[in-house]
Amino acid sequence: MADVTGKSVREGVVLALLSLPVRRIRALRGTSGVASGLQRAQSFLIVATLLYRASHLTVGALAVAQRRSELPLQYAGFAAALGLSVLTYGAALRRGWFDRRHIWADVLVTGCALPMALWAWGGVREPPAIAWAMLLGGSASAVAAISLRRLHALVVIGLLIGTHFIGYHVVGASPAVILGHTNSLVSSAVMTWLFRWYLLRQGRLLDEANARAVAAEAHKARYAERLEHHRALHDTVLATLTTLASGSVDANAPEVRQRCAREAAYLRRLIQQTAEEVHHREIGTALEEAVGSVESLQLRVTAQYHDLPQVPPEVAAALGDAVREALNNVRRHAGTGHAYLTATRDPDARGGAVVTVVDRGPGFDPERCEPGLGLRGSVHGRMAEVGGRATVDTAPGEGVRVELRWPG
Repeated sequence: MADVTGKSVREGVVLALLSLPVRRIRALRGTSGVASGLQRAQSFLIVATLLYRASHLTVGALAVAQRRSELPLQYAGFAAALGLSVLTYGAALRRGWFDRRHIWADVLVTGCALPMALWAWGGVREPPAIAWAMLLGGSASAVAAISLRRLHALVVIGLLIGTHFIGYHVVGASPAVILGHTNSLVSSAVMTWLFRWYLLRQGRLLDEANARAVAAEAHKARYAERLEHHRALHDTVLATLTTLASGSVDANAPEVRQRCAREAAYLRRLIQQTAEEVHHREIGTALEEAVGSVESLQLRVTAQYHDLPQVPPEVAAALGDAVREALNNVRRHAGTGHAYLTATRDPDARGGAVVTVVDRGPGFDPERCEPGLGLRGSVHGRMAEVGGRATVDTAPGEGVRVELRWPG
């Protein structure tokens, strides 16, 4: 009966709290403000192509400044290219990616119309005078390759190649110049597309790795909570049920009934509490609660406290829970109804604490007896989790001495 009841209680507690770590991690992930891998890849591409366009605009500004005879149209053309660049890249930085309408406007005006207008109305008749406008077509093809659909990107590259051939031909450029600039235009588009493919692939892999890490952290948090509640149930409710089932105490005794009432209230709090709740207890209060818990099951405890230090709440809780389980072990296994508890400041560690639980029972051989769940999880495990340690000193016929030390 005790095993069935304990199992049902544990399952109820675990199921009630199982989803808390997942919700907390998802909320943290949603409010952290950290961009995904795909968003980072897109941001990098925006900045990279912006720097590429800025280098071409710099060349254009120098070229316009050197040719004062064609200032009116040269300045107008450069102003149009600069304005479209600000519109295209400014909107991309605000939105996180390029607007296709801005890309088409930049290609048609900056990449195609501007070189022809300089030739037709600006008096440009030699390759160096039109080269800065042709350069802008290279950065336009780079952005089009990563922001437009594949068919549309091919159409844009075709338009820019045609503009390069016609524009350089009418100003008398040599075939080597035409082919060289055309190769630069196509290479810009191809390399930018390859960069986009690689960066977005890495971004997706990063997002998948992050998702796996979040899932692993959620699983770890669920396991830690489940383990902690298993320990709490083992040290309280199951200890009481085991004692009642053994018949070693009177179930109708007032102190036993009071303990059962306290642990029923404890179970209700355990089910309702959140993972963020911290037990703000002093070390003395935590130890007294542990002593009172086992004394209600007819174990006499002689306790001595001296110069108790101030410790963090989680450390006080861990010490109290570990002492309670050590005293439970005395009642269950020592064959004696008396235990001794001492707690004091650790002289070897500033702010540290040393707590010992001693019984005068038969003891045991540590090499032959493997520690049970109580010693492994509720004593050693709890102390290790808060940076402390527990040691068990025993031998046949010499009783058991459990020492808890923080920090370890």
